[in-house]
Amino acid sequence: MKISFFKFIVLVSAGMLPCIMLQAQKTNLFKPDKKSGWYTYLSKTGKNNDPLKVFQFEEGVLHVSGEEVGYISTEKKYGSFHLTLEFKWGVKKYPPRENDKRDAGILYHVNYYSGDKVWPRSLEYQIQEGDCGDFWMTDSTTILHNDTLTVAQNGLRVVKITDAEKPYGQWNKAEVTIKNGTITHLLNGKIVNSARLGNTTEGYIVLQSEYAEVYYKNVVIEELK
Repeated sequence: MKISFFKFIVLVSAGMLPCIMLQAQKTNLFKPDKKSGWYTYLSKTGKNNDPLKVFQFEEGVLHVSGEEVGYISTEKKYGSFHLTLEFKWGVKKYPPRENDKRDAGILYHVNYYSGDKVWPRSLEYQIQEGDCGDFWMTDSTTILHNDTLTVAQNGLRVVKITDAEKPYGQWNKAEVTIKNGTITHLLNGKIVNSARLGNTTEGYIVLQSEYAEVYYKNVVIEELK
């Protein structure tokens, strides 16, 4: 059946074409063949200066050695979004955390008011062995958790409500969704934490390097209204 564009719009508006879905655009972040959309920062060597090759792409997988502390950041800010990625731990750990849990994280609503630094003002989906899905608030960011506004301070943790991490060596799927002011952390399809936005509205997306080897793949973001 052929219909005019005008009639198509009328039918969609009236809810008479349920089988037709308007798909939101999904974007692959940190693509090795398109470096204009992101940059790296290391605390010792600065922006886009990675002599130890802490951040390397290997057949579509982002390999973060963890040897130096820092991050890979988008150059675009995001407000409401659905971010998905897969991660798994490597073997190596480095001083001063060679005897600690492997640690990394997804920072979002990141802002560099005082320039790049470790760590910038942000909210965090914690990626740490046994603690995946915790919230961390850095540089006085806040969330509304269980109807209580968190205290604005340099570093504050809100522990996950359940454990969904797979055994060491397996890929885990992490998701962050911000929609209508609600933040949801999912791990392997389970809700592990949730809150309402506090004093942030938008910011950059960051993946950390924090003294532990970690691999990321299928890092995809979908902007939401």
